[in-house]
Amino acid sequence: MKSSTPTHLKNSPRQTRRGTFKYITLLSFLFFLPALYLFLHVKHNLHPNAIIDHSLPHNIQVPDIRIRSGYTSYKTYLQRQLNKTLNPKLRKVWTTRDWDRKIQVFSEFFSRLKQEDLLSNNSRALCIGARVGQEVSALKRVGVVDSIGMDLVSYPPLVVEGDFHNQPFQNDKFEFEFSNVFDHALYPRKFVAEIERTLKAGGVCVLHVAISKRGDKYSANDLFSVRPLVEMFRRSDLVRVRKVDGFGLDTEVVFRKREVNAVQQL
Repeated sequence: MKSSTPTHLKNSPRQTRRGTFKYITLLSFLFFLPALYLFLHVKHNLHPNAIIDHSLPHNIQVPDIRIRSGYTSYKTYLQRQLNKTLNPKLRKVWTTRDWDRKIQVFSEFFSRLKQEDLLSNNSRALCIGARVGQEVSALKRVGVVDSIGMDLVSYPPLVVEGDFHNQPFQNDKFEFEFSNVFDHALYPRKFVAEIERTLKAGGVCVLHVAISKRGDKYSANDLFSVRPLVEMFRRSDLVRVRKVDGFGLDTEVVFRKREVNAVQQL
């Protein structure tokens, strides 16, 4: 006698294909979850709490520069910077214990630039993000008397009030500009554009930046190489890069703004 399979236990070809499809889908999903976790984990750990600055030229790739997240508005960003600038404990340190030490170190930096013909006593000089003006005082000490600093809070007579994203100076005003606060720029390209706007043709810009280490909690960006700077200084030529020990900053980058005819030919 032939055995027969109950009708309700028989699988039609359509049902078999449907079951196989569900099984494959389940396996694909199980493989996909670990892959997604690994991708997000690696992406997050490239630099925690950071986003790419999409305003930068497209050929600048991660991890050359990243803008830190957490700023819901420009007002929020400015307030955070002011929290440092107006901190009474920090201002007391800057004007007492740190004053002579920083002026001495800055004087050595500027004296070397003079020896390299990148700075002269006749230069009209600007220090960007000068806080209470140690850099300005150092420039005057080495003979560059026509020097002024700029920061969100003024400190007369050495520092005037101004935002480095929108300098309060006319075009082509300075022969020399120095800054060690590039890491505080929320919009690095605007920071650089304002330097090139106010710097005279043939003028020199010197930046002290951190490449091998990260900035403090008030930093708005993290720089991982000098390549983004070269890309952003579109009207200037890179003069040189060297290692320095500048109060937590490890790299000195020097640019010279091109003459007008050279810029027009590009």
